[in-house]
Amino acid sequence: MAVSRADTSVLGRWWWTVDRWTLAALLMLIGFGYVMMLAASPAVAERVIGSESRGLLFAKQVVFLGLAAALMVSVSLLTPRAVRRLAILGCLGALALTAATLVVGFETKGARRWLDLPLLGTMQPSEFLKPCFAVVTAWMLAQGKAVQAEAAAAAGRHGPLAFPGRFLWPLAAILLLGSIAVILKRQPDFGMLMVIVAVCLAQFFVAGLNLALVSVIGAAGAGLAISAYFVLPHVRSRVDRFLDPSSGDTYQITRSLEAFGYGGLFGRGPGEGRVKNLLPDAHADFVFAVAGEEFGFVICALILALFAFVVVRGLIRLLGEVDLFVVLAATGLLAQFGLQAFVNMGSSLHLIPTKGMTLPFVSYGGSSVLAIALGMGMLLALTRRRPNRAEVLA
Repeated sequence: MAVSRADTSVLGRWWWTVDRWTLAALLMLIGFGYVMMLAASPAVAERVIGSESRGLLFAKQVVFLGLAAALMVSVSLLTPRAVRRLAILGCLGALALTAATLVVGFETKGARRWLDLPLLGTMQPSEFLKPCFAVVTAWMLAQGKAVQAEAAAAAGRHGPLAFPGRFLWPLAAILLLGSIAVILKRQPDFGMLMVIVAVCLAQFFVAGLNLALVSVIGAAGAGLAISAYFVLPHVRSRVDRFLDPSSGDTYQITRSLEAFGYGGLFGRGPGEGRVKNLLPDAHADFVFAVAGEEFGFVICALILALFAFVVVRGLIRLLGEVDLFVVLAATGLLAQFGLQAFVNMGSSLHLIPTKGMTLPFVSYGGSSVLAIALGMGMLLALTRRRPNRAEVLA
């Protein structure tokens, strides 16, 4: 792309300030999404929908991935202030729609997480809640720090005037997290909730706030996980089967591990895999196993390297950042992106109990792909080079 440094248009300024390496890595993941949907979706569609609609899932995902790429680039054009405003509106809208699933949503596999919207089809609004809530939490924590600093400067010391700024905004973030927790528990979607809590905890830690507050969130997350084990039979079953495979049905994870074994170093070849004909969620939760069988360890390692590259490079770019909001928001988005990828790949490899979570940009799912694109677009916008930021990367 030939763009002069003298070009002062919106696209010209964007091209010379955006992190092009991260953008390229994300576009490569979208490319892998096309390849994996071509490999896995026809077999799943034939088994679930019928042979006459074998290309339906692939065609839908082609549209979703195209929209995701456009959305990611469009959001990356925004300023940090515009990103904050978009996140606030998105968080409120996604929270309202997530609450609406409890009333007008439809139930699948014992959970009520989806809405059937006219013209848009099936939508899981909680997916959009994740990136928006991470940015809103960053804004609240940064506001609390700013108010505290102003109060301390006005008092000439860290005295009583610092108290409201120190606790009011973080408390607002905790209350918002509590509201989200109540709704997600009712759906139920404990996997989504645990990701949100973990990301929020990481942001509190990076913000350097009182360890007591961080401990409260951590204890709440641990208590939630323990209660889920004792209250929800399907959670207890997954944990028990992970710790003791002989305690229940391990068909999916057994087939997944066999697929990696059959794939070996270079795979059995495109279209030659068998696991996509055996697993009902081969195009979503176990798409990494399909990649392992058909393309082998080398391609799986490349996919893993792309996820690691995005997370590590994003954190490195934050080393020269002076805006606390940008640091916290980008940290939350990166933690969410990396954690979701780890959960999906770890489940496929039997490193953790199985959890129905998509592999970012690679698994099938319209809501998931668009929500991840929104979050990564925010990340690219926040990490663009700005005149008031020290440049630590060439």
